[in-house]
Amino acid sequence: MNCRRIACTLAALLLAACGSTPKQDAAVDRQKGAISKTPTKKPTAVLKKGGGFYKDDGPGDDIPDGLDDIPDAEPKWEPLHKPATKPYVVLGKEYVPNSTVKPYKVRGIASWYGKKFHGQKTSIGEPYNMFAMTAAHPTLALPSYVRVTGVQSGKTVIVRITDRGPFHADRVIDLSYTAAYKLGLINGGSGQVEVEAIIPGETPATSYAQVTPPPKLAPAERDEIEALVKRLALEERPVQVTATAGTNGEGVAAKGVFLQLGAFASADNAENLKSHLSRELDWLAEPMRVHPGGGIHRLQLGPYASRADADKVAEKIRAALGAKPTVVIR
Repeated sequence: MNCRRIACTLAALLLAACGSTPKQDAAVDRQKGAISKTPTKKPTAVLKKGGGFYKDDGPGDDIPDGLDDIPDAEPKWEPLHKPATKPYVVLGKEYVPNSTVKPYKVRGIASWYGKKFHGQKTSIGEPYNMFAMTAAHPTLALPSYVRVTGVQSGKTVIVRITDRGPFHADRVIDLSYTAAYKLGLINGGSGQVEVEAIIPGETPATSYAQVTPPPKLAPAERDEIEALVKRLALEERPVQVTATAGTNGEGVAAKGVFLQLGAFASADNAENLKSHLSRELDWLAEPMRVHPGGGIHRLQLGPYASRADADKVAEKIRAALGAKPTVVIR
């Protein structure tokens, strides 16, 4: 009996040892794998106050792995989005977008926009993806492509221009989160960059500063653009306008004191700016509406009880964006 018990005990010990070996080997294998392969590290952002991204914006909580592996945008010829070629006015400044892809090179401050705009409609109708290699520009053709180089870091990315903005007075381009991350601009929120247009088919060595300027517009085309810009500019002056400028939603002309944020020939562009500023100026208490009339779509805030009340809000907008809307009384 004792011999049988000893034999059974030995057999049980042997089985237990055999059963534990794979677990130990697996643990060793995992440890080796961890040593031999460095896991992908998610980017972190230590955000400074006063950075270049929009108020209450930021990277979000779920940043995917592998942002370094996302390829640059690949330049190619694409049909231009016609509504995005129309002149427009935002906060008193006139913009005449390019109607062709042509040479362009400038240095200035780049900012970026993230979670607050993620999934929202861009100026070409596509949803904004903060993890794609895209950007916004006030006047470059949509869509088109640019090479953006960090002045301090020397790093370079290629992005596709799909949106309008930034409308801050001191900025030249708004980058997607991934583009800003790859340039090292996330933590500071903004930084000095050089933006250079890419004309598909041209060699990268082309110096756009030395390229012969494109031919001037035909007189009829130039006159048409100048006339439209003047019409839009007039809508940005603090003047008394007729009641046909907009309605209260019931077919009756809305009267009172308003702040005008922008004026567009395209209704889609006016709605796009409304969506953009509604998120950026989310502290506004008054409604923001697009008022069509006379072929112009005006984005306005109000009504306000008095001119003084409107001026106070206009000053707050100037502090936030670097440009001040004008007062319209109707």
